[in-house]
Amino acid sequence: MEKFRAVLDLHLKHHSALGYGLVTLLTAGGERIFSTVVFQCPCSATWNLPYGLVFLLVPALALFLLGYMLSARTWRLFTGCCAPSARGCCWSGLRGYLVCAQLSAAAALAPLTWVAVALLGGAFYECAASGSAAFAQRLCRGRHSSCADELPLVPCHQAKESDVQDLLKDLKAQSQVLGWILIAVVIIVLLIFTSVSRCLSPVSFLQLKFWKIYLEQEQQILKSKATEHATELAKENVKCFFEGSHPKEYNTPSVKEWRQISSLYTFNPKDQYYSLLHKYVNRKEKTHSIRSTEGDTVIPIFGFVDSTGINSTPGL
Repeated sequence: MEKFRAVLDLHLKHHSALGYGLVTLLTAGGERIFSTVVFQCPCSATWNLPYGLVFLLVPALALFLLGYMLSARTWRLFTGCCAPSARGCCWSGLRGYLVCAQLSAAAALAPLTWVAVALLGGAFYECAASGSAAFAQRLCRGRHSSCADELPLVPCHQAKESDVQDLLKDLKAQSQVLGWILIAVVIIVLLIFTSVSRCLSPVSFLQLKFWKIYLEQEQQILKSKATEHATELAKENVKCFFEGSHPKEYNTPSVKEWRQISSLYTFNPKDQYYSLLHKYVNRKEKTHSIRSTEGDTVIPIFGFVDSTGINSTPGL
């Protein structure tokens, strides 16, 4: 039991890191399976370029869109946004662009991993580059006259001229160099973004830790209370259905109240709240909207507030 609790604590403390690590591992493994089992370069001057690019870029695009779909923050932004009653409440302007940029950056992890691993493997790049007329003109300079015609056959080891077949090593080297450059660029950009967002944080390191602990506890209690309330309401309705009686009155939050605590979080240095629920219960007037007030700003480092939900807990 103690070992299980230790594993659970490790998961809660490093939830984000473990999640990103798992996504990276699954993406890299999927790419290797595709490149060795599914991918078969046609070795045709007509098909090499589109075939290689499709395997290199289309799965990356699919993973990028999947990253959007699996983000709780995406659905906080879009759920109910187009409803007539929510007219004018959809996010727009600088705030909307900033949130979309953060969502895109998070969703880009898996596709960038796919492209980087694919470039390190080299199969997709070799196939695509061997079918490019521009690459053929540059690679075949000073080589056999039939080089341009035989270059598409290089990935299948079918080129008749040995010096043309040797170009496969050049293509693989180019692919791997591009792969390492992409990895280095991603790490540098991630380091810069993390450093800048931490540097501009309006709260201290320990308060940020406390904030995440609070969110974890709030979501656990919210889920427990919501389950309890829903169970009691369901029991009362079923009981009244069979007995033919009128149900007791239950105080359930209205549509407007649910919408208030389901929007995107904004930080206000004047009134420090740790979540939208915290902000809602401390509003000055019951009719007062908490969606947007003067001084509210979107802070990148507080993106974890919107990433939590009733069925998820934030990492520390």
